[in-house]
Amino acid sequence: MALVVDEKKFKHILRILNTNVDGRHKVMFALTKIVGIGRRFANMVCKKAEIDLNKRAGELTEEEIETLKAIMAEPQQFDIPEWFLNRQKDRLTGKTMHCIANTITTKLREDFERMKKIRLHRGLRHYWNLRVRGQHTKTTGRHGRTVGIRRRLGL
Repeated sequence: MALVVDEKKFKHILRILNTNVDGRHKVMFALTKIVGIGRRFANMVCKKAEIDLNKRAGELTEEEIETLKAIMAEPQQFDIPEWFLNRQKDRLTGKTMHCIANTITTKLREDFERMKKIRLHRGLRHYWNLRVRGQHTKTTGRHGRTVGIRRRLGL
């Protein structure tokens, strides 16, 4: 099925929260290109903004994009429940928030640095570039290290 839209109003690439979003995709799936936004959160944001889910991202007006940004920035003000957010009870502030785009990478980096600083087992594993979540490491994930048995040349 062909997409029939006025070319003057259609945007092929949108810039939302420092991320290039493809305008040819439906709004819900286009928003998932932003780091920290999955399909369910994108679906809820579109419903709170009262945007048609069958609409393409390139058809959005500037006002609709601004409402989407506002809802993604402060989801609790728009009655999105706390259990739906990806950062609950932040270590530093104690607040529940939803981290997206650049914020999520900085928060992860801060968490890893805190774990390394207080010498947590998980932090040390990150520091040593080893598996963190209990996987076996005897034979898998050697990352270019020597594999197999080295034989002496004299035998």
